[in-house]
Amino acid sequence: MTDPASYRPAQGTIPTKPGVYRFRDPHGRVVYVGKAKSLRARLANYFQDPAQLHPRTRAMVTTASSVEWTVVRNEVEALILEHTWIKQYDPRFNVVFRDDKSYPYLAVTMNERYPRIQVMRGDRKKGVRYFGPYAKAWAIRETVDTLLTALPVRTCAPGVLRKAERQGRPCLLGYIDKCAAPCVGRISEEDHRELAERVCQVLAGDAKSLVRDLTSTMHAAAEREDFESAARARDRLRALDAVMARNAIVLDAGVDTDIFSLEDDELEAAAHVFHVRDGRIAGERGWVVDKPEPLGPAGMVVRLLEEAYGAADAEEIPPEVLVPHLPEDHAVLTEWLSGLRGAKVTMRVPARGKKAELASTGHGNAVQVLEQHRLKRASDLTTRSAALQELQEALGLGEAPLRIECYDISHTQGTNQVGSMVVFEDAIARKPEYRQFSIADAVDDTAAMHEVLSRRFRRYLEESQLPPEERETARFAYPPQLVVVDGGLPQVNAARRTLDEVGVPDIAVVGLAKRLEEVWVPGDDFPVILPRGSEALYLLQRVRDEAHRFAIKHHRAKRGKSMKVSQLDQVPGVGPGRAKALLTHFGSLARLKEASVEQIALVPGVGSGTARTVYQALRGEAGMLDA
Repeated sequence: MTDPASYRPAQGTIPTKPGVYRFRDPHGRVVYVGKAKSLRARLANYFQDPAQLHPRTRAMVTTASSVEWTVVRNEVEALILEHTWIKQYDPRFNVVFRDDKSYPYLAVTMNERYPRIQVMRGDRKKGVRYFGPYAKAWAIRETVDTLLTALPVRTCAPGVLRKAERQGRPCLLGYIDKCAAPCVGRISEEDHRELAERVCQVLAGDAKSLVRDLTSTMHAAAEREDFESAARARDRLRALDAVMARNAIVLDAGVDTDIFSLEDDELEAAAHVFHVRDGRIAGERGWVVDKPEPLGPAGMVVRLLEEAYGAADAEEIPPEVLVPHLPEDHAVLTEWLSGLRGAKVTMRVPARGKKAELASTGHGNAVQVLEQHRLKRASDLTTRSAALQELQEALGLGEAPLRIECYDISHTQGTNQVGSMVVFEDAIARKPEYRQFSIADAVDDTAAMHEVLSRRFRRYLEESQLPPEERETARFAYPPQLVVVDGGLPQVNAARRTLDEVGVPDIAVVGLAKRLEEVWVPGDDFPVILPRGSEALYLLQRVRDEAHRFAIKHHRAKRGKSMKVSQLDQVPGVGPGRAKALLTHFGSLARLKEASVEQIALVPGVGSGTARTVYQALRGEAGMLDA
C-alpha cells in the first residue's frame, strides 16, 4: 500500500481549470480516471485524511502511486476525454457498464459492394448500419424473413455470393424471389444499394413512403388488369405491415426517445433502456455493473449515458432522452449529445403519462437483471476469492496472485514450434493480454520454455523503464505475481533458473503436472497436493488448459500456413504475383517442373532471367544458381 502523502502534488501546482486526471499504480498502469470542473478542488478531495475517505476511494488512493492531469477548454471536452480514457485504459477503480447479455442487432452492411442484412453481435464495424438491439435473435430472423418479401435485399455470405457470380446462377432465395440476385445481374449495384437504403428506412420506423409507393403500384397494376403484378405488390404491403406490427406501439406516432431506467445500490447497479422510434419500441438493452467507485444515482446516469452513446452514430441518438435522475451537469451532457447528433437533444425525468409508465416497466426489468446478477455474482466472487486465497496459503505466497500467467509449448515432432502465454486477472481470463511466441524448430521443450520466458521477462524489464504514457501501449509492461508452467519438477526448476537469470527473482513459479495434477514448487522434492475438489486446483487447471488451447490454436495456424508454402516461394525474384501466374499458366507445380526455360519465359511478367532461375531452382541445381 502507498501513502497518498508521498505523491501528493503541491496545491499551487494544480490548475483551477477544467480537466481530466489519471491515477497510476507503481507499475504505471492507470487505475482511475476522472474529470473535474476545477482540477485543484477535485484533487484536494483525494488527499485528505485517509480515515475520512470512502473505503473504495481510500483503496484507490493507496493503490496508486502517482497522479497526472490534462487541462481542457471546457466541461464537454473533459467529458469526452474522460470517456475516451476509460475505454482505452479500462481502469480497475472506474465504473464500467457491460451488457448483461450479448444482445443481437439487425445490421445492414452498407460498406459492402452489395449490402446485405444479417444478425450481428459484438463490436460495431465502420460502415454498417445497426438496428436494435433486440431481446431475441429468433424474433429478428422472423422479421428478416418477412421483410424479404417486401424488400428482397441480399442476405448471403460473401462465399455464397462469389460462388453464384462464378456459376452465373443465384442461390435458392433468388429463385423464390426473396433476393434481388445482384450476383447474376438481375438488379444493378446502384438499384440494390437503393433497396438496402429502403430497408434501413423501414427498420428505422419510417415505412410511409414505401407503403405509398407499393399502394400506388398495386392500384396502377390493377387498372391495367395486370393482376399478377398487383398481387405481388399486395403481398409486399402485407409483409411490410407484418414487420411494422412486430414492434409494439407505446407512444404517439412520430415520437423518438430513449427511456433509461436504473436500479442502484451501494456496491452494484443495473440499467435498462427502451429505444422508441416513431412511437414503437425498436429495441432494448440492459447493463450490469460492480461499483468500485462511490457514485450516487445521478453520477451513475452520467456513466450510463457515456456508455450508451459514446460510440453511437448521429442517427442513433434521439431528440429526447429520458433518465431516472437528472445529473447536476446535465447541461454539459445535453451539449455533448447535441454535438454528437448534430441537432438539439433534450434531457428530462418523466413524471407522468405513457412515458413514465414505460420508464416504470424498464425499472422493473432493471430490478430483475440486478437480482439475477447478484445471485450469480455472489457465487462467482466467493469462488474466485476462495481460489486465490487457497493458492496463496498452499504456495506460501506473500499476497494473493491477482495476476497469473501460464506458458505452454506446442509443436508436431519438433516442427512449427510455438509458445503461448495466457493471463488471468482476479481469476478471470484476460484475453487481450494473451501473447504468442514463434520458436525455431528442433528445439526441445525445456529450451523452448527458456526462450519464451526469457523473451517475455526481458521485455518486461525494458518496458518497465518506459515513461508511463508509453508503458500503456507496451505489450509486456506488467509483471505477474505467479507464473505457471505445464510440467513437473524439471520443468519448474528450469523456469525458476530462467527467471533468476533474467533478473526477476521475486516472481513465484509453479508447475502443474498433468498425470496426477500435482503442483510442483522449485527446489522441493515433493509436490504440493491440493484437494481434488479445491477451487485453487480448479483455477490452476483452467489456466493450464487455456494455455494449452491457445498454444494449439497458434500451432495449427502456423502449420496450416507452412503447408501452403510452395517451392516457388523460395525462388529469388518470384513473389506471390509471379508464382500465381506460373501456376495458372501451367496448371500445377509438376507440369511447371517439366517445362523448359523458353516455355517458362512465355508466361506474362516472367523474363528470360527469371525463367532460368525458376528452371534451375525447381531442379535443385544449387551450383548453377550460385553461379
